[in-house]
Amino acid sequence: MATTTQHMNQIFLVLLLISLAISPTISTVPKECETDPTDSCIDKTRALPLKIIAIVAILVTSMIGVTAPLFSRYVTFLHPGGKIFMIIKCFAFGIILGTGFMHVLPDSFEMLSSPCLEDNPWHKFPFTGFVAMLSGLVTLAIDSIATSLYTKKAVADDSEERTTPMIIQIDHLPLTTKETSSTCSKQLLRYRVIAMVLELGIIVHSVVIGLSLGATNDTCTIKGLIAALCFHQMFEGMGLGGCILQAEYTNVKKFVMAFFFAVTTPCGIALGIALSSVYKDNSPTALITVGLLNACSAGLLIYMALVDLLAAEFMGSMLQGSVKLQLNCFGAALLGCGGMSVLAKWA
Repeated sequence: MATTTQHMNQIFLVLLLISLAISPTISTVPKECETDPTDSCIDKTRALPLKIIAIVAILVTSMIGVTAPLFSRYVTFLHPGGKIFMIIKCFAFGIILGTGFMHVLPDSFEMLSSPCLEDNPWHKFPFTGFVAMLSGLVTLAIDSIATSLYTKKAVADDSEERTTPMIIQIDHLPLTTKETSSTCSKQLLRYRVIAMVLELGIIVHSVVIGLSLGATNDTCTIKGLIAALCFHQMFEGMGLGGCILQAEYTNVKKFVMAFFFAVTTPCGIALGIALSSVYKDNSPTALITVGLLNACSAGLLIYMALVDLLAAEFMGSMLQGSVKLQLNCFGAALLGCGGMSVLAKWA
């Protein structure tokens, strides 16, 4: 129940922030940025059914993507801890890295350098890079502090429950069951912090792209976006699903995290539909708000993908013990990045 409440609060907070930012009282558009009313692609009546289709299609593909890794433990050759599973994880982590660099960050650069914004200060300072940098540092601080707090709590609980530990002799190295348990517990806590922080970053990004789709009435754009976003969300879901799996949550918590990932983009689309009459995606306020949110999300995703996911696996004992496996995992990560780079052409 606590996990459900936390995820609901995250989504509602993001939706509220975006809703306030694009309220009709501040969504004026400069004349040079107004949409051409004679454009044959702009048709609100025809666009609505396409948006409904998008909600259903993206919901289904997102759920497939995020839940697929959760069922891998029931497939023998994909069992967690195996080489094939490690390669698939690196592919999924490459997708997250590609999302940050090829989708979210370029969108932020485009929005915050738009000619629809005033020259001062938006064209005088690289706000996207600055905010992404700060986001990465803040993510590091949250990551570090949260891990410390969870670890201290786990050690305190562990010390209360355990009595004098039994000594076990393994290869002449005296280890205690308490030490072994603490090591496993710390690693599990790291995985859980990673899963929670990563999902927060993905939720922000997912709501923003859903909002953009829901608010536009350009039928020519929507048709291409539906297919691209379905693949985008499915692959991104695979990356998140891999993180949720290694966090070893209960089945209920796994379902809750998967569910909230799957519904964030459809929620964004629904919000965009509701505000389509007042929301202008090229208004200064919308460009600034969404651009800054994208920059925050990009910094978080890039940090998580490189530091907590890829670097952690490549510096771990499994990959360090096999150069061949390292090369296979590097190729998988590169393939994941490449796939998201190709999708960047459409979404």
